[in-house]
Amino acid sequence: MIPDYLHVGSHLDLEGRDRWIYRSFEMLPGILTWSTLLGVIFFSYAWPVGVAIFIILFDLYWLIKTFYFSLHLRANWKHLLKNINTDWEERMKNLKWDHLWQLVILPVYKEPTDLLSETFEAMLLTKWPKEKMIIVLAMEERAGEDARRVSEEIRKRYEKKFGKFLITFHPDGLEGEIPGKGSNVTWAARRVKEEIIDRDLIFYENILTSSFDIDTQVYPQYFLCLAYHFLTAEKPHRSSYQPIPIYNNNIWRAPALSRVVATSGTFWQMMQQERPERLTTFSSHSMSFKMLVEVGFWQRNIVSEDSRIFWNALLFYNSDYKVIPLSYPVFLDANIGKNSFHTAKQVYKQQRRWTWGVENIPYLLFGLYKNKNFPLKKKISYIAFQIEGFWSLATNPILIFILGWLPLFLGGEQFNTMLLSYNLPRITRTLMTIAMLGLIWSAIISSSLLPPRPQDKKCYKWVGMILQWILIPVTIIFFGSIPGVDAQTRLMLGKPLGFWVTPKGRQINSKLKNSPPEAA
Repeated sequence: MIPDYLHVGSHLDLEGRDRWIYRSFEMLPGILTWSTLLGVIFFSYAWPVGVAIFIILFDLYWLIKTFYFSLHLRANWKHLLKNINTDWEERMKNLKWDHLWQLVILPVYKEPTDLLSETFEAMLLTKWPKEKMIIVLAMEERAGEDARRVSEEIRKRYEKKFGKFLITFHPDGLEGEIPGKGSNVTWAARRVKEEIIDRDLIFYENILTSSFDIDTQVYPQYFLCLAYHFLTAEKPHRSSYQPIPIYNNNIWRAPALSRVVATSGTFWQMMQQERPERLTTFSSHSMSFKMLVEVGFWQRNIVSEDSRIFWNALLFYNSDYKVIPLSYPVFLDANIGKNSFHTAKQVYKQQRRWTWGVENIPYLLFGLYKNKNFPLKKKISYIAFQIEGFWSLATNPILIFILGWLPLFLGGEQFNTMLLSYNLPRITRTLMTIAMLGLIWSAIISSSLLPPRPQDKKCYKWVGMILQWILIPVTIIFFGSIPGVDAQTRLMLGKPLGFWVTPKGRQINSKLKNSPPEAA
């Protein structure tokens, strides 16, 4: 039986005391972030010596943290290259896997036929038996007649190339839903369950389900890698399986700003794969259909359904659920707009939508408050990891690159005559310079993951791919911290963020035609 609290979307879904408890949890992340930022400003005037010491210690902490993250990044880079070059078909020979089905749900809004075709062509190149694949093209009714035309074109091209094929149209305006990926994929999953899986008596535990963004392109052995991890997992139906999203489909045509933000997102996912205790599902991910049925599928009333499904399962199974890192890539699009300003605007909106994952903090806190069977030690660790993560995202870059200099301007004449005020900028600059040396690794790793340079791009384009990393101080503030503060402030004030569909503006540049990077 599914607990009442499992699919709560916000405090508005509750009544009485529970509503106010949930509302207080919604306010918590924003209160912590704004208290930190305003506190540093106030104490830079009221107690500049204390703030100066705090800034130096904080910069030192950030330096150590950066070094720690770089070790994880390098370790996962090696795992990624190794797994890309592994013959997963050979590794599957000693396992029984002919009973497994691959169910792939592809939510579509207004994306063009050519983009959908690339996604399908990628799946056709996979080594998984096509007769054991169920493909669901999840369309939105609100997209109008163009969506129906596109769906029919795709049906004609690909319906007979897979074992089972279904097109669904998610109705607009259903009660208890917000328009977005979560409501669409849930509608599609329920339709395929009724119209194919139950009808053909396919056992739920034999189905691996992948919820892919529509621009997702997979390597030929992705489904074999996924099945191997599923079959060798200690508890396969109590695990999700997370690949690494690499935004390389159109990377050679994306502006430097978009490339840095997209690659930074990839690097974060790579580092998290080396810390599985902190890993949650994100973007394109996979899981057991049996689990989806038991927890009631993805939530239909939230924006961050891709990560929420993990928290749904974690609470439903009383902490007996985890994400298994695949250290294997899927390829998606970097954000490209009509011009530089339009690109920056789109990148900001996309980052704000991703940082809206902060809505999972009140959900987790409320769920743990309600769930009496969840181990106390795990409650504390999950709460600490999530609050620290979103707090750091919103505050750390601003503290380091902007507010760290405030004691010099607000500390007054007495502070500025002290030796500490003289040394503060020098110590801070030295620590930050050392920390920024880590960008060398970023340039090396990002270059190793690039697809071959298109023929219409000149050789000097490589220079831009290397020098782009000097933009990190800008991107980490304006496309990291500020969207994070924006999202947390909206949650704190009770102004929910709707689901924004990232426009897929690109020329077709199939990653599947490229050779995988060689292991270093």
